[in-house]
Amino acid sequence: MDYDVKDLKLADKGKLKMEWAARFMPVLGLIKENFSKEKPLKGVRISACLHVTSETGNLMKTLKKGGAELALTASNPLSTQDEVAAALVKNDGVPVFAIKGEDNKTYYKHINQALDQKPHITMDDGADLVSTLHSKRKNLLEHVIGGTEETTTGVIRLKSMARNKVLRYPIIAVNDANTKYLFDNRYGTGQSTIDGILRATNILLAGTNFVIAGYGWCGRGIAMRAEGGGAKVIICEVDPLRALEAIMDGFQVMPLKEAAKIGDVFVTTTGDKSVINKDHFLRMKDGAVIANSGHFNVEIDIPALEKISQKKRRIRDFVEEYSLRNGRKIYLLGEGRLINLASAEGHPATVMDMSFANQALSIVYLNRKGKSLKKEVYAVPEKIDKEIARLKLRALGIKIDRLTPEQKKYLADWQEGT
Repeated sequence: MDYDVKDLKLADKGKLKMEWAARFMPVLGLIKENFSKEKPLKGVRISACLHVTSETGNLMKTLKKGGAELALTASNPLSTQDEVAAALVKNDGVPVFAIKGEDNKTYYKHINQALDQKPHITMDDGADLVSTLHSKRKNLLEHVIGGTEETTTGVIRLKSMARNKVLRYPIIAVNDANTKYLFDNRYGTGQSTIDGILRATNILLAGTNFVIAGYGWCGRGIAMRAEGGGAKVIICEVDPLRALEAIMDGFQVMPLKEAAKIGDVFVTTTGDKSVINKDHFLRMKDGAVIANSGHFNVEIDIPALEKISQKKRRIRDFVEEYSLRNGRKIYLLGEGRLINLASAEGHPATVMDMSFANQALSIVYLNRKGKSLKKEVYAVPEKIDKEIARLKLRALGIKIDRLTPEQKKYLADWQEGT
């Protein structure tokens, strides 16, 4: 078995880490039991480009129980948990190509190694694997039935491919499932982003001006948690509806150029590039802390920061100090990559349970229906979304009401009114 991980001696630690995460992933556990009996993915080759974490490890184990043949690579150079990668290789026989801190060349080498198995189904988080497949490994497209996409940035890229008629197979946007974005994006990103910032810096949130660029579901979650820590939250947006929502939620809203002058901590979560740029850096006060929680490290214009700096040094793990020519210092966290995975452990297993349940069931759906689907980006089938919510409630021991026949009839009828 081919693989490339940091050190197989880390496998025991990774095994325990996955075991702990599994305790908080009961829905995926139920799916794993069913997969063990039914083998719905027998002989299906899956190439996955995901953050290699303990939660992802449990997803891989679930898919393997379903009969899948797997290859896993990282979707971000700093998101790999090396001990989990080692455990999957050594204990579970999953080929993994991922090392925390790998350079860009190695990152794409690993993506190509994951594609070497000629996948029937792709799993992506950011669409780097899919774009590589469509641009440099086109000869493998004939084997592909379909794919899934985990995150907002990837869905944006894939919808662009579909609009431009270059997408060669159907993709299910797992990110857009209610049981994904309402929980993973909001509660997962909110908690793990704050966790990453605090682990990297050990700053006190209370009393800080905490600036968030982007008020989508991830931005909302971060704002909620920052406010809970006593920060004064400022939202910067380009969408008038989201800006209005932020106002109604009790936050300050202003242009980023204004926020740059007063912010203590800045977090980007937009999915776009150069959100914080040279103009903003030059307006920031001494000691400003900048982090990114969007998928790629392009949201902060790091080359521009390099150009206006006279010195750079690593002052703490995951903290780079940039000394600007104007005498001020700016602190960039995690090389501008996903801070919740660069310096922390990513989303809690409780929310990833639902996200990865969506992945597992969507792959089964694609294996059965993929050949009949158009080359477009699809939503997770509503039946799957609601089943995952039902299973999560069941796992939590929570019961809810049901509509009576009379109530169902009323909701389906237009004639009965006042």
